[in-house]
Amino acid sequence: MSPQIGVLGAGSWGTTLANLLADIGADVCLWAYEAEVVEAVASKHENTMYLPGCHLAARLQVTGDVHDVVRDAQFLVVATPSHATRHVLARAAPGLGNNTVVVCATKGIEASTLGFMSTVAAEVIPGRPFVTLSGPSFAREVFERQPTAVVAASRDAKAARQVQELFSTSAFRVYTSGDVIGTEVGGSLKNAIAIAAGILEGLGLGNNPRAALITRGLAEITRLGVVLGADPASFAGLAGLGDLILTTCGALSRNRALGVALAKGETLEGYRRAHRTVAEGVITADAASRLAQQHGIELPSTESVREVLYDGKAPREAITNLMSRSLRPERDQ
Repeated sequence: MSPQIGVLGAGSWGTTLANLLADIGADVCLWAYEAEVVEAVASKHENTMYLPGCHLAARLQVTGDVHDVVRDAQFLVVATPSHATRHVLARAAPGLGNNTVVVCATKGIEASTLGFMSTVAAEVIPGRPFVTLSGPSFAREVFERQPTAVVAASRDAKAARQVQELFSTSAFRVYTSGDVIGTEVGGSLKNAIAIAAGILEGLGLGNNPRAALITRGLAEITRLGVVLGADPASFAGLAGLGDLILTTCGALSRNRALGVALAKGETLEGYRRAHRTVAEGVITADAASRLAQQHGIELPSTESVREVLYDGKAPREAITNLMSRSLRPERDQ
């Protein structure tokens, strides 16, 4: 009997994961917030809004009713934007089974609480096995079945293995981990660093600054992760360095594209008006900076991105300030 799977969130990533599971024979129901997406997937088998040009599996079901998705679901995949996750999970909670495995594919920090998605889930739908799915994975490349490797992290080893077995295909390889917070920190902060990488690109800078940014960005991610209880080794893996490299260097990165636009003179407000979705790094840059303040640590690159986004600091000035910081050892003492 095929597993019953619900997917909350029909952006490019949620749609891609739903299609991946439907393609391997699972019974999948995808929830979309927009009525236009429900209509397009139902009638054309295509998410014309978020994944145009990609023909979806005929067996993939779609609905605009959250309760249709959670009813009888053995696995619930959450792929909503971080700012909407609490609200959507609260709507899903009444119909969610006590043993449903929650698979979170959302990478971000809740701005109001500074909590990662595991904390949000623990508060809204407590007691369910929770697995975070993260790693270097552009949706369109996954849809195209390009070889991809990700991590399923959970404090529940059985749930992590179940998700590993559920999602793994000949083109989508899933590793397991017990480090939930490390996986979440890596998946979230890399978005802010990717905005910085886009700024470098938009200013016409080269490989030296990009390499420096990636390396020092990884140091910041590790610094915050460790103070929050993560295993430092996680940041050398797929959800750390792997995702950071992809998002800072890949042309499909929305966060990187935002950085390019900012460097060319676009404002955050103007960018928001012109784009249907806002890159997760916008929220993360501010939230991570506040988390760093709470814990008495420095995230210079992330804070510089926050200043460009929210304080109107010129991108070139932000780079100059970073290069003018007081000298220090490379590794934290």
